[in-house]
Amino acid sequence: MDNFADERDYKILGKDKYTFFMLGRIMGGKCELLLTDHERLIICFTGNPYPVWIWTPDDVTEKEKEKAYELIKENDLLTGGHTFNLKYDLADCFIRRASEDKTVLSVTTNMFAYDCPKPIEPHIYADGELHRCAAEDIDELVEFMDLFHRETGIDQESLEAYRKKGEEAIKCGSHFFWRNAKGRNVSICNFRPNGDLAAVGLVYTRAEYRRKHYAENLVYHVTKLATDAGYVPMLYTDADYTASNACYERIGYVLKGKLCTVG
Repeated sequence: MDNFADERDYKILGKDKYTFFMLGRIMGGKCELLLTDHERLIICFTGNPYPVWIWTPDDVTEKEKEKAYELIKENDLLTGGHTFNLKYDLADCFIRRASEDKTVLSVTTNMFAYDCPKPIEPHIYADGELHRCAAEDIDELVEFMDLFHRETGIDQESLEAYRKKGEEAIKCGSHFFWRNAKGRNVSICNFRPNGDLAAVGLVYTRAEYRRKHYAENLVYHVTKLATDAGYVPMLYTDADYTASNACYERIGYVLKGKLCTVG
C-alpha cells in the first residue's frame, strides 16, 4: 500500500464520483492517513473529528474486505470513537469482524448521494432573497456553523476553528444565507467545486423558521449558481430524512448512489 494518491486513484473514483465525491476532494490535501493500492482499495483519514473514508469496488472480494479491516485495525482506527464512510457490503464485514474482536460497530447514518443536472424552480416562493456571506457576516456565519454541527452531531469543532474556516469561506465566496423579507438570515448553505462537480452542503435553517420553504429556495438558488458556473451540483443527505430528501428531489436532485457511516 502506498501513502500517496495519483491519477490512478482519481480515475478509479470516477466509477463512484458521486458517492465518493468527498474522498476525491480530501485525499489530495493533508491527511493523517492515506493508504492506497491505486486499484482496489483507498483508505483516507483527514484527522479528528472527521470520518475515515474507505473506497472499494462494487465487486470487492471477501479477501479484500478482510484486508481493509486489518489495515483499519493496524492503524488503531477501531479505537477512539472513529467513524467510517463506506459501502454497505464492506460495512457488514466491519460490523461482523468487530464483533468477533469484542468491539461494537453499527450503522449510524444511511446516506444518499444526489446530483442535479437541471435545477427546477420551487413551486412555493419564500419571502426574501439570496445573500452571499461577506466579511461583516463572520460572527453569524460562525454561529450557523456551530448550530449545524451541533444538530447533526458530525465533525464538531471549536468556535475558533469555525471562524478560521468561515474567514476562508468568505474569501472564496462559497457560503450563502437566505435573508427573509424582515432582513433576518434564516438559512445557510454552501457549494464547493472539485473537478466538474460542486458539492452543496451545510444546509441548515434556524429552528424557528423551518417549514417556510426557506431552505428549499436557498438550495435552489445556490444550485443554480453552481450550474451556471459550469458545475454539476451534488449533495449528500441522511437517507432517513424523507422530508429533506423530498425537498431536494422537487428542485431537481436525482439519486445517484448510497453509502453509510459506521461507528
